[in-house]
Amino acid sequence: MSVSSPNPGDLLHSAFYRFAPVEDVPALVNRLREVTTDLLGSILVAPEGINGMIAGTPVAVQMFENWLQGQPGFAQIIFKHSECKTVPFGRMKVRRKAEIVPLGITGVDVNAGMGVDVPPQEWRDLIRKDDVVLLDNRNSFEYRLGRFRNAIDPQVENFRDFPEYVLAHLEEWKAQGKRVAMYCTGGIRCEKTSAWMRQFDIEVLQLQGGILNYFMQIPDAENEWEGECFVFDNRIALDTHMQETPTTLEEVYQGEPDAEWRLRRARQLDGSDS
Repeated sequence: MSVSSPNPGDLLHSAFYRFAPVEDVPALVNRLREVTTDLLGSILVAPEGINGMIAGTPVAVQMFENWLQGQPGFAQIIFKHSECKTVPFGRMKVRRKAEIVPLGITGVDVNAGMGVDVPPQEWRDLIRKDDVVLLDNRNSFEYRLGRFRNAIDPQVENFRDFPEYVLAHLEEWKAQGKRVAMYCTGGIRCEKTSAWMRQFDIEVLQLQGGILNYFMQIPDAENEWEGECFVFDNRIALDTHMQETPTTLEEVYQGEPDAEWRLRRARQLDGSDS
């Protein structure tokens, strides 16, 4: 298989991230570029950790994953696998960033602590409880495409807008004795947000591994989930069985005020906002 013109059926998609201190970011970036020559995708590296999505043959993906788990701080990294009907990326990019996911608030250190991880098997019971506020920690277009039943859409156009919504409702939730349960695609946005929210004296819980992990672990996930899950690659969306759907980018962004910009950005196959 040639990486430049692969057969989609030969590809395995792997999504991953890990908050762990990286002492020498440029060195890790350079090494990643060396070990991903047989892969497609996008990887971000920052002092706070790593965030990436790759695709390649199962053998190439496994070799990379084994290598990454052997690097300092990444032994416990979790990989979420899914099949490909469409080639998800056009090339391989490894980039240095200030953050692997920007919340828009400086000084948030996930490595110093975050909210409580809730395994998928326990999430189903949690979100049915009356004392829980269920927040979708994604953009509104992602929420419209698919969501957990009874989840709140904070109606944000960018992850950086999410803290404003939280601050506007925080005192109300606390007065009602509520706990906050959040979910996002892979878990990374929730970990960053919950690390910031720890200062506000409210219990914060997050779906471990995000929506994709829930789909992987819960065979009948459709009982709690409505619609599809947007993914930041050429496959566009997955169903609850981690299978690619026929949904198009035009359908995803329909009605968005910045639809044209989002279409152009998505077609660059950046994959960095996962």
